[in-house]
Amino acid sequence: MIASLKGILDRIGADHAVIDVGGVGYLVFCSARTLAALGTEGDAVAIQVETHVREDHIHLYGFADRAEKELFGLLQTVQGVGAKVTLQILSALAADDIRMAIASGDVATITRAPGVGKRLAQRIASELKDKVGALPARPAQAGAAPGAAPVGGAAGDAASALVNLGYRRAEAEAAVLRGAAIAGEDATVEALITAGLKELAR
Repeated sequence: MIASLKGILDRIGADHAVIDVGGVGYLVFCSARTLAALGTEGDAVAIQVETHVREDHIHLYGFADRAEKELFGLLQTVQGVGAKVTLQILSALAADDIRMAIASGDVATITRAPGVGKRLAQRIASELKDKVGALPARPAQAGAAPGAAPVGGAAGDAASALVNLGYRRAEAEAAVLRGAAIAGEDATVEALITAGLKELAR
């Protein structure tokens, strides 16, 4: 089983990255926050991986840190929460925010994730309330990887612009983060709005 990868970032897609390890390209599905933290194409990257083996496929899921990886596994213990929904939750909310929302029973925050309705959010909060305390906390330190904190700066302004156009805050932030991973960290607000709209149109 593949537990981690170190290599060169070959390219980034809407929900995945391709990492070149010794000439072999591994397609790894990731949250928008992890994609934003990877950097730009051609950069050296190291990513934690969880491997899912099914009868019809083998999927790799990548994470920028252990906190996100542990949450990925825990969230899927709840009925109705598969890998796709879990990545949407991890894209919309930082790991610490998810932990806090579950621990406090904050259903409204959990429903910020696209595809998560009130009933499913209530189930997540109820079933995992006593389990989140055992998970590792995301390190909070200067120079933390981009995407580890709630969306702010130019990305935050771009997300707010998309919200003003009628999109939900969670989906707007996730789209802008995916767009930022492609446009680069120096992208202007206007460029991020355009990139975000392209992601929303996919």
